Amino acid sequence: MSELTVLELGRNAVMMILLLSAPMLLVALVVGLVISLVQALTQLNEMTLSYVPKIVAVFAALAIAGPWLLSTLLSYTVGLFGALPAFAR
Repeated sequence: MSELTVLELGRNAVMMILLLSAPMLLVALVVGLVISLVQALTQLNEMTLSYVPKIVAVFAALAIAGPWLLSTLLSYTVGLFGALPAFAR
């Protein structure tokens, strides 16, 4: 296995991690921004108020995007296992 192949595998793995984590991170970002705006407008400075909506929103995003996440990860894994014989050279 050449150094270029190892670097390509690492790059693909990092891209897959970013792709799979993006929906939940974006939802948490948007919900956090909305909660922060509401807290700033109402001057309600409760620290724990932002955690529960973020957790619920992230779990909802995970439930909605779950089938896509699973199919993307499955296709990546099948492609990786399919390429294993080429890595042995």
